[in-house]
Amino acid sequence: MIEVVVTLVEGGMPSTAVAPVEIFGCAGRLWNEMRGLPAQPPFRVRTAAHLGRPVRTGVRLTLTPDCDLVDVETADLVIVSAIGANVESGCAANQDLYPWLRHWYRQGAVVAGVCAGVALVAEAGLLDGRPATTHWGVAEACRRRFPQVDWHPERFLTESGNVLCSGGVYASVDLSLYLVEKYCGHQVAMETAQALLLETPRTWQSGYALDPPRISHEDSPVRRVQDWLFRHFCSPVKVEDLARRAAMTKRTFARRFKAATGETPMNYLHQLRINAARHMLENSSLTVQEVSQAVGYQDPVFFRQIFRRHTDQTPRQYRDHFGVDARDQLATGARFPHR
Repeated sequence: MIEVVVTLVEGGMPSTAVAPVEIFGCAGRLWNEMRGLPAQPPFRVRTAAHLGRPVRTGVRLTLTPDCDLVDVETADLVIVSAIGANVESGCAANQDLYPWLRHWYRQGAVVAGVCAGVALVAEAGLLDGRPATTHWGVAEACRRRFPQVDWHPERFLTESGNVLCSGGVYASVDLSLYLVEKYCGHQVAMETAQALLLETPRTWQSGYALDPPRISHEDSPVRRVQDWLFRHFCSPVKVEDLARRAAMTKRTFARRFKAATGETPMNYLHQLRINAARHMLENSSLTVQEVSQAVGYQDPVFFRQIFRRHTDQTPRQYRDHFGVDARDQLATGARFPHR
C-alpha cells in the first residue's frame, strides 16, 4: 500500500487538498466498482495539519485533518496543498510545516507542491537549483523570494528527483493523475480519469506527456533547446537548427543532448509529439489525420508508424481504448451490463 499524506495549510485553497484525496482514494476502486469487480486500491490517503487542528481555508471553508503532522509514521508521497495569493503571509503562517517536509524528503518520500503551495516547498529548501512551476499569479513573488529556484510558470508540471510542482489550482488534478500513473501505470490512471470523467493529465503548456521530458540536468544549452522544443514541437525541426540554437556543431550537440536527456534529439522530438497526440486522441474528436498534422506530422502513414512504435497500438486502437467515446459508454452504462 502506497502511503499518501495530503497536508492542509492555513489560508489555503481547499480544492487543492480535496482533489488529490478524491483521486488517490478512487484509484483502483471506483472504476472496478462500476464494473462489478473487486476494488484494488493501491493508495492509503490521509490528511494532516499542524497539531491536528481544523484548518480555515481562504474561502471560509474549514477542513478537519485526520491527524497531526507529528503522528504521521509512514509517508511515500506528500502532497502540499496551496496557500493563498499572498506568498509572504502564506509562508509565515505555515512555518511548522518546513522541518516536517525536510524530514520526509530525507526519508525518501516524494514531495509534490500544488499551485501556490509550491512556495512552501521552496521555503523548506527543497527546490534550490531545481526547475519548478507555480500559479502564474504568484510566479513573480516566488521569483523574488526564491531566486535560487529555476522557475518555469509556463509549465503545468515539473519533476526533479523526488520533488514535483504543479501550476494552477486545478493542476492538482493533473498532478494527482500523473502520480497515479507514475506509481500504478497508464491503465489505472486512465481508468481513474474515465471513472471521474476527467481529462488525462496535462504536464506542459504546449504539450502533454505521460513521462515529463528529462530537464533535471546541468547542461544549460541543452535545456534551452528543450524549452524551445516544448513550445515548437509541432513545427518542422532539423537537428542542424537545434545545434545552432545551442551554439554547437551538429555532432557535439547530438552527443551532449543524448548525455543530458538519454535520447537522441529526434527521438526526443517524437516523444513530445506522440505524447501530445495521445492526449488529443484521449480527449478530442479530431480525426487521426488532423491529430497527425496538429502534432507536426504531415504524412499520416508515417505518424501511424511512429505512434505504434511508441505505444504498441495504432492511433485508432488507442482511441477505442482510451478516448472520449469509451468514457461516454462508461457514463451511460452502454459498455457494461447491469448486474
